[in-house]
Amino acid sequence: MTMGKKVIGIIGGMGPLATADLFQKIILHTAAGCDQEHLRVCIDSNTNIPDRTAALLRGGADPVPEMVKSARRLESIGADVLIMPCNTAHNYYHSIEGAVSVPVLHMIALTRDALRARGVKCAGLLATDGTVQTGIYQRTFAQSGIELLTPDADGQSAVMDVIYNGVKAGDLAHDVTAFRAVCERLLARGAEVLILGCTELPPAFDLYRLDYPSIDPTLELALGAIRFAGGKVKE
Repeated sequence: MTMGKKVIGIIGGMGPLATADLFQKIILHTAAGCDQEHLRVCIDSNTNIPDRTAALLRGGADPVPEMVKSARRLESIGADVLIMPCNTAHNYYHSIEGAVSVPVLHMIALTRDALRARGVKCAGLLATDGTVQTGIYQRTFAQSGIELLTPDADGQSAVMDVIYNGVKAGDLAHDVTAFRAVCERLLARGAEVLILGCTELPPAFDLYRLDYPSIDPTLELALGAIRFAGGKVKE
């Protein structure tokens, strides 16, 4: 690696496929002609981190201690900047940021800024119950000029189904008919793009061949990390 570039640390395991997706996007979008021109990336795929939605909505185990453990472990081995490939985990962003001395990039803020740069005025939010009900996207998008649409109760159940029973369960043949209907209803209501606001959803769009206008927060996080670390984004 070229001297002067920063080391990226990934607080992973939320879930493992989403972690791999983020790492792959960092590699694929870094302008590099050989191994040594890529950025150094440290990954802690900590699958001991309790489910964030369960913690936020159902009194489940607190994920913060394990997230902090991963953050500090990554900092101790040389990470200069930390990133978390989990939208719901950003409800705990300030706890993680306060536990380390290195910067922690905010995936949802990076997504907001990317949508503003595109001139988007209305977006549909596809995310876990924890992300939707705690309002982390709404708070981050406040005063951005971007309206956020969310599915109705049945539609939200279909979103959770594809996340948990599809991607997290590793079901490559999962029936996504109901999920497709959710996407189409949000677009019919005026959404210009769909926010893939759970890090399982970009893999879902690939696995199940879902072709709708969308923005991928995982990709925006990867691009932000590349730039922060001193790498060059591939054109």
